[in-house]
Amino acid sequence: MITSAQLRAARGLLGIDQRELADIAGLSVPTIQRMEASAGVIRGNVDSMMKLVTALDRAGIELIAEGAASQATGRGVRLKNLGRTQARR
Repeated sequence: MITSAQLRAARGLLGIDQRELADIAGLSVPTIQRMEASAGVIRGNVDSMMKLVTALDRAGIELIAEGAASQATGRGVRLKNLGRTQARR
């Protein structure tokens, strides 16, 4: 599973826009836009989700599930579970 926030963060880390992500994933720009506009976990058809996750993985993005340890080396960021109010302070 991937959340819309993870997707936007992944694009930011890669320094690509929605069009570039759509190109590397083999998806349409409106599909990427809908995914990023989702609340919480992205919903979509299985084929589109697999294309997206595979493209991000090939581009060097490791998606880390909540509470899971990272298996890779290198720099990264992780959102703490502080809630929105505390995170904005």
